[in-house]
Amino acid sequence: MKTILESDRDFICEIQAPCFQMLTQEEAELLKASKTQVLFRRDDNLTKQGAFASYVLFVIKGLAKQYLESDNTKDYNLRIIRPGEFIGLSAIFSKHVFNYSSIALTDCQTFLIEKDAIAKAIKQNGLFAYHIIQRYCEQNAELYTIIGSLNYKQMNGRMADTLLYLETLKSENTAIFQLLSRKDIADFAGISTESAVKLLKTFEKDGLIRLNDRDITIINHNALLEISKRG
Repeated sequence: MKTILESDRDFICEIQAPCFQMLTQEEAELLKASKTQVLFRRDDNLTKQGAFASYVLFVIKGLAKQYLESDNTKDYNLRIIRPGEFIGLSAIFSKHVFNYSSIALTDCQTFLIEKDAIAKAIKQNGLFAYHIIQRYCEQNAELYTIIGSLNYKQMNGRMADTLLYLETLKSENTAIFQLLSRKDIADFAGISTESAVKLLKTFEKDGLIRLNDRDITIINHNALLEISKRG
């Protein structure tokens, strides 16, 4: 992790994301004074589950993985965090700790914005508050979908869901599958690494996907959708 200073070439002076354009000049200055620009290297933790959260992260560049750590050695991957997304919004509204861990899949350039500054802007600016709450609700809806898949679908359905989800990210990052290990994919599907490897080989044998080292190409999208529906 490296703090990016104003003298650094990668320093970004203004927060250009659409949601921050809704702020008044006074509110924008408040957030600007309350932020630190940080570069997380690949495999750095952006957040740690259970750690005290005094700030919210806003991703400018790069990809990260959000996951839950269980009491045993197994993790549960929830989603890929992309540029323009917040990390740790729940710390504003409820607990003062991070509810999940996140780790950089690529180098990630972020703003660390003091939680109290975001909270003040939410209280003062209804349009900004609406946008933040909308994002928070969208993330919760994604989690409900994930929980439903893990609880009610068998391994084939969960693997199909995982592949279809990751495929949606290929338009933004063609190397998305190459950034993930087989264990990562298994943790998205909530299955063991061994089961994930076997399922991927079965899907390839059935003509649904093509495997090339870490990379995965979906060949029969409709068939995977059908497997997902059947669960």
